[in-house]
Amino acid sequence: MRILVTGGSGQVGFELQRSLTLYGEVVAPNRMELDLSDEQTVINYLQQLKPDMIVNAAAWTAVDLAESSSDDAYQLNHRLPKILAEYSARHGSWLIHYSSDYVYPGDGEQPWSESDTTGPLSVYGASKLAGDESVIESGADALIFRTSWVYGARGNNFMKTMLRLGSERTALNVVADQWGAPTPARLIADVTALAIDRIVQKRPIDAGIYHLAPQGETNWCEFAKLIFSEATKREQPLTILPNAVHAITTADYPVPAVRPQNSRLSLSKLEAALNVKMPAWQAQLILTLEEYLSMKGTV
Repeated sequence: MRILVTGGSGQVGFELQRSLTLYGEVVAPNRMELDLSDEQTVINYLQQLKPDMIVNAAAWTAVDLAESSSDDAYQLNHRLPKILAEYSARHGSWLIHYSSDYVYPGDGEQPWSESDTTGPLSVYGASKLAGDESVIESGADALIFRTSWVYGARGNNFMKTMLRLGSERTALNVVADQWGAPTPARLIADVTALAIDRIVQKRPIDAGIYHLAPQGETNWCEFAKLIFSEATKREQPLTILPNAVHAITTADYPVPAVRPQNSRLSLSKLEAALNVKMPAWQAQLILTLEEYLSMKGTV
């Protein structure tokens, strides 16, 4: 089987290349090999490669910049998945696509279920929702994994930013009224591999939307504190102590794009479909942190 992974240079794309190699030839073109912003180039590439499955990890993820660059955000988050889904529908092949907690309105405290009414608060969220809708409307066999607060041992993300700031400063203010589950890129890739295994083995899995995140919930401030606490246990040279991380509100930290305050995601549909129990976010942080620390100085 030939699997096309778009966005292979990103933190999720890298992990996908590791997790999916058992299922066939993984083709992950870089930006020089495939310009994902050029629709005709993408169409031509698909016609030449003829992938048996597409895993779309490409996305515009600059949430604040999307407010002033909406066309660029929609190009990657809406029009690209539309092209990929239409190809998959024509050829009877599977598409796996990644979406976001930002498609929901972010109110309340209950975890969102896949059937809840959407209501994005930002251009980024609206562009991701448009992508989801185009995939569904294509009629392709597709799995749409909506995830939250993605980070990893590679790439630019909250964990690595905190570690950098924690080695430079003695105190930090971090938002504490936005709630969700930090999701490692490697967990996303591993769950994707489980789903592909079901497809390959012809075991039942319904196309549609699934939430993909660890168990539990936290806010950004508590997430930062645990990052520093675990890093300190591993003798990292930090200038900050966990108790020097101070909670602030969203209003205290104005940014161009509105963030959802409730990004909790119900996982029951995914766990039932794959017959799994998702791990706790704290344990996943420790694994991701240890991987990153083991890589320092080598990448």
